[in-house]
Amino acid sequence: MLGTFMAVLEVTVVNVGLPAIMSSFGIGISTAEWVITAYMITMTVMLPSAGWFADRFGNKGVYILGMALFTLGSWLCGKSPSDGFLIASRALQGLGSGIIQALGLAIVTREFKPEERGLALGLWSMAAAASISFGPLLGGYLVDAYSWHRIFDVNVPVGLLAILLSVFIQKEWRGDVRHPFDWKGFAAIVLFMPLTIFALARGNSATNHEGWASPTVIACFAVAAAAFAFFIVTELRNPTPLLQIRLLGERNFGISMGVLTLFAVGMLGGTYLLPLYMQRGLGYTALMAGSVFLPVGLIQGVLSAVSGYMTRYVKPLLPVVAGILAMALSFWLASRFTIHTTHRHILFVLYLRGFGMGLTFAPLNLFSLKNLTQQDRAAAAGSSNSIQQLAGSFGIALLTVVFTARTAFHAAHETQQTPQTYVEGVTDALTVVVWITLAAALPLLGAIRRKKRTG
Repeated sequence: MLGTFMAVLEVTVVNVGLPAIMSSFGIGISTAEWVITAYMITMTVMLPSAGWFADRFGNKGVYILGMALFTLGSWLCGKSPSDGFLIASRALQGLGSGIIQALGLAIVTREFKPEERGLALGLWSMAAAASISFGPLLGGYLVDAYSWHRIFDVNVPVGLLAILLSVFIQKEWRGDVRHPFDWKGFAAIVLFMPLTIFALARGNSATNHEGWASPTVIACFAVAAAAFAFFIVTELRNPTPLLQIRLLGERNFGISMGVLTLFAVGMLGGTYLLPLYMQRGLGYTALMAGSVFLPVGLIQGVLSAVSGYMTRYVKPLLPVVAGILAMALSFWLASRFTIHTTHRHILFVLYLRGFGMGLTFAPLNLFSLKNLTQQDRAAAAGSSNSIQQLAGSFGIALLTVVFTARTAFHAAHETQQTPQTYVEGVTDALTVVVWITLAAALPLLGAIRRKKRTG
C-alpha cells in the first residue's frame, strides 16, 4: 500500500507544482510537460515488463529494486539544479513506479488466502484512490508552505521505510519462466513514445522557426511511425508478446480499449491543464488549486462502488455512456471558464467530472472482460493499464500543442501576454477535450444498438 500510494501520487501531485517549477527554471509549457510525460513514459514501459523480470529473478528482489529506483529518483528530483536534470530524474522515478504498480497487485493476490483476498484488494485499492484525492492537495500545501522540491523529498523517508519493510516482511517468490523476453517489442515502444512526444513539442516550439515543416520534426514522426508499425507486427507474431494486442480482436475488449484511449487523452490532459488555469489565470495559490480536486477522488470512489452494484440490474454500457456524457458536459463547462469564473462554479464542474468517472470505470471493466477467458484476463489487465498511460502521455503532449498555439494566437491579437490570453489558451484546448470525450461514446452507442438488434 505504501508503494502504490507513492507511485500513483506522483502522477497527480506534480500538476499543481508545475507553475512553480516553470518559474524556478524559467521554462515554457512545452518543456515543462516533459516533467510529467517522462515519468509516464518510463512507467508505461515497465508496467508490462516488470512481471517477466519478477518471474525470472524473484518478485521480492525486483519489487525492492523498483522501490529503490523510485526513492532514488525522488531524491534526485528534489535536488535538481536544472530542468534537464529534473526530467531525467523523473524518468528514473517512473521506472521504479512501473515496477511497483505492476507487482503490487500480484503480491497482494498471492500473499492472502482466498477468504481474505477481497478485503486485502479493497484496502490496496484504497491506497490508489487516496493518492488521487490527496495528491493535488498535498502537493499544493508543500509548494506553498515550502517549495516545489518538497513534493519529491517527501517520498524519500516513506520509500526507505517501504524498502525496509519489504526486506524483513515480504516473502520471495519466483515463477517458472521459460519464454524469452520480448526485446523487439520493448525497443519499439521505447523508440515510439519519446519520439512522438518530442516531435509534438518541437513542432510548436518558439525556438523552431520552421514549425511542423522542420526536418527534425518530420524525421521524428517518420521514425516513430515505423517503430509503431514494427511494434504491431512483432507483437502479433510473437507467441509471448510484451502486450497482448491480439486481444483487441475480441469485440468487447477492443471497443473498451478504444474508449479508454480517448478517455485517457481527454481526462489526463484536461487534469493537467486545470491547475495551470487556476494558478496562472485566476491567481490561485498551489494549495487552493490542489484543494478543489480533493472531492473528485472521493466522489469517484463512491460512485464506482455504486455503478458496479448497478450492473446487477442494468446493462453495463448504460452507466458507461451516461458517465462519458457527464464527463463531456463537465469539459464543455470548463471550456467556458473565464478570468471571472467563481470558485463555486469550478467545484461544480469537477464534482460533475468525478460523478462521470465513477459511473464509467467499473461497468467498462466488466464489459471489457466479459468474453475473455480467465487466462486472458490477467494479460488484458496489463494491456489496459499500459494503453491508458500511453494515451495519457500522448494526450498531455497533444493538448500542450493546442494550448501553446491558441495562447500565442490570443496574445498576438491582444498585443501582450495577460492572464486573459492564458485562460483563453486553456479553454480552447479543453474544447478539443470535449470532442475527444464525445468520440468515446460513439462505439459504445453502436454496441448498444447491435445488442438491441440481436437481442
